[in-house]
Amino acid sequence: MNRQIVLDTETTGLEPSQGHRIIEIGCVELINRRLTGNNYHQYLQPDREVDEGAFQVHGISNEFLQDKPRFGDIADDLMNYLSGAELVIHNAPFDVGFLDHELTLLNDGHGAIADYCKVTDTLVMARKMHPGQKNNLDALCRRYDVSNTHRDLHGALLDAEILSDVYLRMTGGQVGLALDSEEAGAKQDGASTTLPRISSKRAPLRVITASQDELSAHNALLTKMGDACLWNKQPDSS
Repeated sequence: MNRQIVLDTETTGLEPSQGHRIIEIGCVELINRRLTGNNYHQYLQPDREVDEGAFQVHGISNEFLQDKPRFGDIADDLMNYLSGAELVIHNAPFDVGFLDHELTLLNDGHGAIADYCKVTDTLVMARKMHPGQKNNLDALCRRYDVSNTHRDLHGALLDAEILSDVYLRMTGGQVGLALDSEEAGAKQDGASTTLPRISSKRAPLRVITASQDELSAHNALLTKMGDACLWNKQPDSS
């Protein structure tokens, strides 16, 4: 079983070294490249103010976070959920850095993310696949025709859902459009698990048919091949 967790966080600011903290964690589970609906979503009380610049990005206010649990309250559940999975993260050093910082602040031997999970950075992947181009999540949505029209502000669960679609398209193969879980449509911690789909604005596929001259040339070639061409042989009616 190949279990992957597409993860994103929102924070009070950019640098944990400056005392910034995680305020939202969103995770989307994939098993064998199929969305399961077993997602994880949690807002957190950071015990500090949200920077104005960060608020402009995600819109999560200090007032909204006042009654939310602290990271230490959910750490065991979160790490149990993540343990053994491959984490798929866009710009992984940012999110992993904040998660490791939160685990360090607990000072109770939880260790670091690398002790629990393998990490795949989709930003590194995208830069290798599309050198010299923009490779932020919005740019990848445009490149891989994934709708993000419902994304006015950043949100950890929403961005994880979008990234899961982008990642599946980046890596090819079957995209898990159907959820395995019977409860896929249920809300988790008050957040819906509705998933972005291919943009309805995508142009229809172009169908190119052969011209009459091309068909005539094709038939002439088959005639010239004679009995060597299996297409010219009539089926045995006996």
